[in-house]
Amino acid sequence: MQTTRSVATHEAAAMARKALLEDVPMTERQLRAAGIDTALLEGGNGPPIVLLHGPGESAVNWRWVMPDLAETHHVIAPDLPAHGSSGGGDEDLDEDRVVDWLDDLIAQRCSTAPVVVGHVLGGAIGARYAIRHGDRLEQLVLVDSLGLAPFRPTARFATSFVRFAVRPTERSYERFMGQCAYDLDALRADMGDEWPVFVAYNLGLARSPRSRAAGRLFRRLGVPRIPDMDLARIEVGTALIWGRHDRANPLAVAEHASRRHGWPLRVIEEAADDPPRDQPAAFLRELRAVIDPSRPATPRAGTS
Repeated sequence: MQTTRSVATHEAAAMARKALLEDVPMTERQLRAAGIDTALLEGGNGPPIVLLHGPGESAVNWRWVMPDLAETHHVIAPDLPAHGSSGGGDEDLDEDRVVDWLDDLIAQRCSTAPVVVGHVLGGAIGARYAIRHGDRLEQLVLVDSLGLAPFRPTARFATSFVRFAVRPTERSYERFMGQCAYDLDALRADMGDEWPVFVAYNLGLARSPRSRAAGRLFRRLGVPRIPDMDLARIEVGTALIWGRHDRANPLAVAEHASRRHGWPLRVIEEAADDPPRDQPAAFLRELRAVIDPSRPATPRAGTS
């Protein structure tokens, strides 16, 4: 049963979400995928591209790049289960359930095999999906992805992460963001009046009763290393995009994966663990370098 405080937190987060998306040309939709009520942002025409966000966030975190991608692609950006405005907080979200969720989402919204772009936790989910269903994807792009190595953030990153998770206040959030962003002052200045709204939205997510379920999903699917022998089973074309100054998942992780699996690696300068937010223009340039929009789309497995 929701308390008055949790209802107020939810309403405040919903208002902040609406404000952050006001000038983003995407349509908010709701669908049910593998039994999980799922919120998603959708827009544009062309080959489908599915954007999977990071832990504790939502599809709103793709706001910096969605308008540009929607000029050439059919963009589908869901809130992960137990995240954002999606359900699943009361579910037992193991790997099988989340892979089924993504498979159903793709089946419902993609008429051809999509490019899946996964960021941090979204990358780990995308990789786990590709291991099982690579024939249903056009390409896989892993952005500062978890799952490729043991999760060993810097001490300062880990401390700020734990403090924010335990006590999500404006102060602890800004300290955490100081570790996530390459240049927090520049990000604040760039967002201007939107910065306090962005902070309010992310505090609302952190204070939501579902945040514990989101944390469990992170620990179950994000933190564990995916065995190299399983990653070697990914047959779909895979590329890595990484922020040079990632303090949670250092560039060495991507360099090792690139050498071992032959995946091309694109490094974004002046970016930490979130290149689409830190350096959206550079991220879009590198993403477009690894996905060829002129290439004919591959029919999704099981469709005619």
